[in-house]
Amino acid sequence: MAAPSNFRPIYAHIVGWGMAVPETCMTNDDIAAIVETSDEWIRARTGIRTRYIASERETTATLAFRAAQKALEVADILPVEIDMIIVATSTPEHVFPSTASIVQDMLGAGKAGAFDLSAACSGFVYGLQLAAQAIRSGSVRCAVVIGAETMSRVLDWQDR
Repeated sequence: MAAPSNFRPIYAHIVGWGMAVPETCMTNDDIAAIVETSDEWIRARTGIRTRYIASERETTATLAFRAAQKALEVADILPVEIDMIIVATSTPEHVFPSTASIVQDMLGAGKAGAFDLSAACSGFVYGLQLAAQAIRSGSVRCAVVIGAETMSRVLDWQDR
């Protein structure tokens, strides 16, 4: 079936971006003080030189909120304009309410639908796809997709 002559496709665009990381940085040498390893061993196998460690004040929700704030500033979008918030995370704040709902409240985005997406490493990409589909369908105009983790809370630091 052909589209009507007045049909105009709706496209989704990334118009803002932001990031937030914890204040504390741990080097491979710091890890070598805990377990038997070395900077060279870690870098050769993972490419990792440093990692950020969330403090008690830094949570998945607070990091996600800070990143979202920065993205909204770049995009010049107000929280009241947001229709959907997706937080892709394997380390949610709680089982209930969703981390996305906490971010929604922190932003003051009262009319936005909000949910978490748990799909590990691919979660952010899935979130982008879901948001793009929602925009293309016309069901939302503005979506915020956030990938946020506090893996430092769930790792076994004694396991090399």
